[in-house]
Amino acid sequence: MKKILILFIFFLFSSLTFAQSNDIWTAFPNKDTTLTGFKDKNGVVKIEPKFSGFTIARKFENIIAVTEEESGKWKNYYLTKQGKIVGRDSLYVFDNGPDCENEGFIRFTDRKTDKMGVFNAEGKIVIPAEYSSLTKVKNGLTAVLKDAEKKQDGEHFFLTGGKEFLIDINNKVLVQDFAYNENLNFYSLEKSKTKSTDPTRESFLGVDGQYYSFINFEKEFKYWLENTLLKDLSKANLDKYSFDKIIYWKEPDGWIDAPKTKFIAQNYTYLKLKLQELKNPKTDYFISSGGLNPFIFESDEYKIYFNNCNESKDWIYPTKSIIINPKKQTDNGQDHFEFLRTENGYKLISVSSRTNTLK
Repeated sequence: MKKILILFIFFLFSSLTFAQSNDIWTAFPNKDTTLTGFKDKNGVVKIEPKFSGFTIARKFENIIAVTEEESGKWKNYYLTKQGKIVGRDSLYVFDNGPDCENEGFIRFTDRKTDKMGVFNAEGKIVIPAEYSSLTKVKNGLTAVLKDAEKKQDGEHFFLTGGKEFLIDINNKVLVQDFAYNENLNFYSLEKSKTKSTDPTRESFLGVDGQYYSFINFEKEFKYWLENTLLKDLSKANLDKYSFDKIIYWKEPDGWIDAPKTKFIAQNYTYLKLKLQELKNPKTDYFISSGGLNPFIFESDEYKIYFNNCNESKDWIYPTKSIIINPKKQTDNGQDHFEFLRTENGYKLISVSSRTNTLK
């Protein structure tokens, strides 16, 4: 009986520990909204508001970048859920913001060498700071650039030269001469003895003699557009490949949302005619890539498409926008059709008409 009780207590303690480690804390401000702290899911304050500046995380899952003022001086570092401080003055900053963890990993910069590496959720270095640049960890992989030269062009810095590799989270080289581009879906990785014959994939020969292939978002979207959507522009098919709500621009109200069925029914003629134009080789249009705008797509149904720092997760849920120029060069404006990549394929999510005829 005593052994059973001990085992029960052990499993109970293990379960509680696991639950605590999976309790995502949420950011909250102080009274004048100048500082940020974190609460657990029950509203219990875990960290009193003391962070500011580069503390952009809205959720604290495993490890975050923080900034705080102490005795009139600013200090920044990485903080783990267990309260461990690592990487003092080593924040990886891009586009005026620090990195946000992905899969429990976060990038850092060694200010002495200006090289970059990766911390894990426990604040341990899993990829040493020996790279000129590296992507977020995605599916346990990251594309890196090594031994590049940093140059300056006016106010801007850029990297030139160096060697590109695909490595795993153990810093093991998987592919040499890895020509990375942002359209590669790392979560679609397939390994095979020969190159993939899938027209939406790109293949890379690994150091182990096998080919690593990834879906290219741009190729995937174009293939889907030509072979699925444009082949059937019926109301039923448009409804099938639309998000539950369509956001559309209407002067003078700005962005408005409507249930997809209602929006398609009211604007079907416009939608069909405009999308049919894409079949004409003379139509002047282009496709741009991006991510969901957090200031427009704010409600709960979009939360899964943003990370803990409220940044669009465009490395798995990119947006593809079709921008159609007017037939006459003297006409102004463009027609926009924005599609979001979801777990169920691409979905029409927003529309704007240059003639402001949507309703």
